[in-house]
Amino acid sequence: MRPAKTPRTWRSGTEPATARSDLRLRFLLSVTFTPLFALMTAGFAVWAAFSDAGSVPTRGTLTVFAVLCAALTLFAVVDLYVVVRRRRTEL
Repeated sequence: MRPAKTPRTWRSGTEPATARSDLRLRFLLSVTFTPLFALMTAGFAVWAAFSDAGSVPTRGTLTVFAVLCAALTLFAVVDLYVVVRRRRTEL
């Protein structure tokens, strides 16, 4: 492990020394938005699959929305995993 370039006690701003994220809120948000983004991904993907060549929004736009929602789903799932792991280790 390589040493840090700055001392551990050095802080750049006015943040508290013991700042922690609210794990309960992050858990609630992840549990809420994971299925929501998953449903939106499926909805945009199905909509893109059944859209015609001249429809508005275009198939490409709907595909981009489906990919963005899939990325947000993945982000929410990873955050949920991190929060659950942290809550288990802190107890």
